Amino acid sequence: MRLPLPLLLLTATSPLWAASGWDAIIDQLRDLDSSLKILFLFTILSLAPAILITMTSFVRIVIVLSLLRQAMGTPQAPPNQVIIALALFLTFFIMKPVYEEIDKRAIQPYMAQKIDDLTFIERAVKPIKRFMVHNTSKEDLKLFLDMARERPKSLDELSLVTLLPAFLVSEIKIAFQIAFVVFLPFLVIDMLVASILMSMGMMMIPPMMISLPFKLILFILSDGWELLIQALVRSYR
Repeated sequence: MRLPLPLLLLTATSPLWAASGWDAIIDQLRDLDSSLKILFLFTILSLAPAILITMTSFVRIVIVLSLLRQAMGTPQAPPNQVIIALALFLTFFIMKPVYEEIDKRAIQPYMAQKIDDLTFIERAVKPIKRFMVHNTSKEDLKLFLDMARERPKSLDELSLVTLLPAFLVSEIKIAFQIAFVVFLPFLVIDMLVASILMSMGMMMIPPMMISLPFKLILFILSDGWELLIQALVRSYR
């Protein structure tokens, strides 16, 4: 069934178009003229931030870095702009192999006019789906497959409307697991400082003010940034 053009554009601009509207939209790309294809391309570009957050490693990285500030007792340092920028460039670094595969299998043949629009989208989506499947917990994926009553036999049959929430839930769960490990040494320092202050009868001095320099020097001497970033990068397959 062919959708009217206004309904097609409305579907394309909805936040869930990438998850639920692929089949209906892709089937009609062949019939659109060049001007409408340009409009469709700009629509996709306007949704690039949402795609970046939901289909890449950005969520896990930004959660871990944000919770690191809480563990160190410096909720405003580094500032949010620095956290977002670092998470963004780490995402580019982690997703580089995926982009190279998309560029080789989809972008370059499309620019050379060797494949049509439908084949381009199918080839571009497949590496992203493979990345999400490889980094999604089997339990989370099974949960959403059971709720959706889907039994895909291959990656092509796995729908994004099922894979996306499973991937996001898995990313948040893994991020909290990493943050728990990061919290432990800082928590030990807080408890030691609080116990020493109580034993000395210094009740009026906030323990956080005394423990902060020790947590900072511990993080610096242990090469905390290098270890944390290395752990985040290696946590992806």
